[in-house]
Amino acid sequence: MADLKDIVAFLDKKLRLSEIKDYAGAMNGLQLENDGKVERVFSAVDASLAVVEEAAAAGGGLLLVHHGMFWQGAQPITGAFHRKISAAIRGNLAIYSAHLPLDWHPVHGNNILLAKAIGLREISPILIKDGWPTGVAGRWEGSRSDLVKATSAAVGRGITLCPGGGDQVGKVAVITGGAGSEVGKIAQLGIDAFVTGEGPHWTYIEAEERMMNVIYAGHYATETFGVKSLGARIGKRFEATATFINRLGGL
Repeated sequence: MADLKDIVAFLDKKLRLSEIKDYAGAMNGLQLENDGKVERVFSAVDASLAVVEEAAAAGGGLLLVHHGMFWQGAQPITGAFHRKISAAIRGNLAIYSAHLPLDWHPVHGNNILLAKAIGLREISPILIKDGWPTGVAGRWEGSRSDLVKATSAAVGRGITLCPGGGDQVGKVAVITGGAGSEVGKIAQLGIDAFVTGEGPHWTYIEAEERMMNVIYAGHYATETFGVKSLGARIGKRFEATATFINRLGGL
């Protein structure tokens, strides 16, 4: 049985939490502790009530998530939030969250793992912010339709395509989650296609006007990669069972 403090120290160092700026509500790191012992590691995209209840009911341990419990900042511990906290405490469930550090990680990051799952080659970082790459870009040798099929297979769902660019694609950018608003910056890099999770309505129009292909592959679907990878890594290193909790299916 692993010690929670050892796992947290490993994650903090691995993800370089102290070096990466993030939205304050992300509150990266350990958000809730348990009794200090971990034999089960659960991973999920969101620390939702349903996820917390499932992990707690399965015996507790450590829940690793991408979106933590405090996105709205300070709030009354009432209603669903109270049920969530209560379920975690009763179930002896610790909760650890990693947002941008997990998007950007060079090994376990959502960006790099999705790019590899699609089949991009010669992958390199792009759009450096505060010293860290916001996304990645790589080579794709083939058609737009083949890229769409590969992306759909990688995320396990149908996608929405803005066919603003050409049928042949050479350079592809990947930024997971809700990064569609980066379409202008991506276009300036000479990218043929941009793969992201979702974006506002106007991003589709801008992509058309900039003659660039954009694949909207789903916010949730593009951000399952990091927690799965890191959860499995923790499980192997600390000899704990590792389970991914999928609550949103094909979204």
